[in-house]
Amino acid sequence: MRLNLSSIISLIILALPWLQFCETVPVPTPWPERFHALTYKNLSSDGLQIADQWYDWPRGRNVYIIQKQLSDLLYNVEWNNGTSFYYTLGENGTCDVVHYGIGIPRPDFLDEATYLGTRFTDGFLCNLWEKLDFIWYYEDVQTKKPIRWDFSDGISVHVMTFEVGAVLHDPLIQAPSYCFNQDTYAKG
Repeated sequence: MRLNLSSIISLIILALPWLQFCETVPVPTPWPERFHALTYKNLSSDGLQIADQWYDWPRGRNVYIIQKQLSDLLYNVEWNNGTSFYYTLGENGTCDVVHYGIGIPRPDFLDEATYLGTRFTDGFLCNLWEKLDFIWYYEDVQTKKPIRWDFSDGISVHVMTFEVGAVLHDPLIQAPSYCFNQDTYAKG
């Protein structure tokens, strides 16, 4: 059987509707091993905050420097062993030490997330994934940068800046001595 050019074109045109089913489902881009993000958070019932996030997987640390609305600057240092320190500095500095039982998110924490398609959010066309009925993660279709993530408890995180490879070199990431004069409590 000999096919001429018009037969080949006809076959391609007939096959085009089926090609949409052959598209690959996007996979979330793993987080870089180190990054700095400035985020705006709507905490639902607990107000608003701006957070500087410094993610450092090789050091097993995730640092948030948090400015809650009309409140003291709060430092949240999370370690890969599941321990988190929440502290303020100054004469009346406070500290809570919490052991969550899990460490910081792995760069590939979205593995096995369910793809929900594309959505526009915060002015960007994003791929959207959901994982464990807990997190909805929006990633820019073009740049693959995170744009937003929402949690099942109503918290919504919007990424304002995202710097790959940035490292925090600040002595304030070490919890103050008064954090070690108390009991650690487990949260689960």
